[in-house]
Amino acid sequence: MRKYGLISCYTVKKYKVHPEKSNEDTVSNVVNREFDNREKLEVVVSDLTYVNIMGIWYYICVIVDLFNREIIGYSAGRYKTANLVYEALLSIKTGLHNINIFHSNRENEFKNKLIDEVIKTFNITRSLSKRETLMITQ
Repeated sequence: MRKYGLISCYTVKKYKVHPEKSNEDTVSNVVNREFDNREKLEVVVSDLTYVNIMGIWYYICVIVDLFNREIIGYSAGRYKTANLVYEALLSIKTGLHNINIFHSNRENEFKNKLIDEVIKTFNITRSLSKRETLMITQ
């Protein structure tokens, strides 16, 4: 391309990561990275990610059953909020009372009064990943 003076007009749009304060709650890591050999709805895990659609960032919350890695609930929206997690929980077709453990990372969207009420109402055990630690090497 350099030889012929060609310039690429394709660029990858990058998402700017904004550092967030993590959830410092004392909830333990019940799952402890033991993701295999689980019974149906014994442990469901959730995470948020983002996609760029025509120049606009959207967030997706998925809830996965570790039994068979099936997506059992999801929601998408313009903003990364606890309501996005709440809507994903509500989209689960099976009764929430059948879920034994709800595991997520420590993002603040997962530690919210709204989410806590759902978990308490359906007697679901809460599990949060361990706190991330930054390693500085010299």
